[in-house]
Amino acid sequence: MAKKAGRKTRGKKKQATKANKVSGAIAWMRRWALRVALAGAAVFMVLVLLYAVVNPPVTHTIWSEWRRLGRVEREWVPIEEISPIMARSVVAAEDANFCLHWGFDVEAIRDALEDGGSRGASTITQQVVKNVFLWQGRSWVRKALETSMTPVIEMVWSKQRILEVYLNVAETGQGVFGVEAAAQRYYGVSAAEMSPVQAARLAAILPSPRNRSVTDPSVRTRRRAASILDGAATIRADGRADCFED
Repeated sequence: MAKKAGRKTRGKKKQATKANKVSGAIAWMRRWALRVALAGAAVFMVLVLLYAVVNPPVTHTIWSEWRRLGRVEREWVPIEEISPIMARSVVAAEDANFCLHWGFDVEAIRDALEDGGSRGASTITQQVVKNVFLWQGRSWVRKALETSMTPVIEMVWSKQRILEVYLNVAETGQGVFGVEAAAQRYYGVSAAEMSPVQAARLAAILPSPRNRSVTDPSVRTRRRAASILDGAATIRADGRADCFED
């Protein structure tokens, strides 16, 4: 009986030792996960502060396209050298309430949910976060990161800076990024010289720049461009362009 009791005691000690090792391993992983998360947050904050005044040198999408195609077309220009109608057209097309929200357009999200998620509700700020700090594609991880990063960008950057970055990093065609490179490639002019129709047609292809043509627009693209021109005039008249125009 004493031997059996001794074996039971030793068995319990072994089980307790194993449990302690497992608990220790879990605690170690949690500590390291927390350290990695804090380090990632610190790097993000440094980049947010840096990119408030320094132009992002490259994005994941630009780098991916450069690897795939061997070259990309991109030329950064300050927002002062971009036609005001181009800026208004992009806002009218992508995020008409850009000046009114702090990163998330609740009304657009509600409309998207009512439509069964068939259309997007991402704001320009969210798209900047995705393009500059994250990656393309649909995943809950990316969306969660985007959702947590967006308010930070809104707090640190001005609306004008957010739009400036967007106009310079948005994909505007196969291997083409930013409105300056697009204006030169498609129209043979600078972004500052684009006409209202040219600006509206460029804004019209942004949801799918690889599949829609600026120089040979479909009937659907032409109609969307006409609607964008009306929208650009509307947001200028009602003050929804004031936050990014001098």
